[in-house]
Amino acid sequence: MSASHSLSSIPLRRQFRMFFSVIVVVMALSVVKYAINLYDFEFLTLNALFSSAIAAAVFIIGFLLSSVLSDYKEAERIPADLRVALEAIRDDATSFAEANPSFSAQPTLKVLHGIVTALRESLDHTNGARDLRPAIAQVAQLRSCFLAMERAGMPPNYVVRLRAEQNTLRRALFRIYHIEKIKFVPSVHVLVQTLVAAVIILLLLLETEGSPASALIFGAISYMFIYALNLIDTLEHPYRKGTQSLDDVSLFLLNEFESAVRCELAETPESGETERERAGAGDLATGPVGASAKSPQSAS
Repeated sequence: MSASHSLSSIPLRRQFRMFFSVIVVVMALSVVKYAINLYDFEFLTLNALFSSAIAAAVFIIGFLLSSVLSDYKEAERIPADLRVALEAIRDDATSFAEANPSFSAQPTLKVLHGIVTALRESLDHTNGARDLRPAIAQVAQLRSCFLAMERAGMPPNYVVRLRAEQNTLRRALFRIYHIEKIKFVPSVHVLVQTLVAAVIILLLLLETEGSPASALIFGAISYMFIYALNLIDTLEHPYRKGTQSLDDVSLFLLNEFESAVRCELAETPESGETERERAGAGDLATGPVGASAKSPQSAS
């Protein structure tokens, strides 16, 4: 589960969502096992080869789970890297706009806001959409913003730093795109799924006493294998937005940035008028009054 989720604020039903879904499957298998035992269809005897098969299945599942978990841990670091790069571009743009009244930071802020919005919409799994190309296209629009800053007089070393942050955004988005699209060694997935199915079938046909103890052992082993399969499928898609999963990587850092930029855009004048323009407008407004105030004195 993502570290950003607080268990105290999450309903118990959502916390145990995967548990309940697995338990339903285990209970159905237990009913099948009881029927097989009742009608005397069990013909396999427990031996060393059977325990070796279970140990091999556990080893292969552990190998696949460790590989998927490394990608999941990397996915948890990506939102923080994105936030750092976005904040750096935002700070440089707003600081340059404050020092250079002829430049407006609003186009840059709009692009940054569009990057986060496009990323969140691209990761929405409700309609099966996992295409990050709109977000990557938004990052490419920063090029024109940096060109405007350079023409407005931004020092070259600052522009180089901004382009480095743009490359950081691209790298993070391409990594998210790769994690969401690519499945780790599909052949290993097929091997694990067939092994789990084979182990469960062997357990179903294994001769037991029909006692509660044997039923509990069958349920525990089945629960372990089925839960592992569900867990691997969940960890392979760490950005499961729009679903009821609690195991998705939280984007609260990006959501906070989006809200802050939205408020800043609302406070910033749309026209981007400068202090000089405001001062010039004030001089024009007071000019005729001043002229009319001086005209009687000059006439006298």
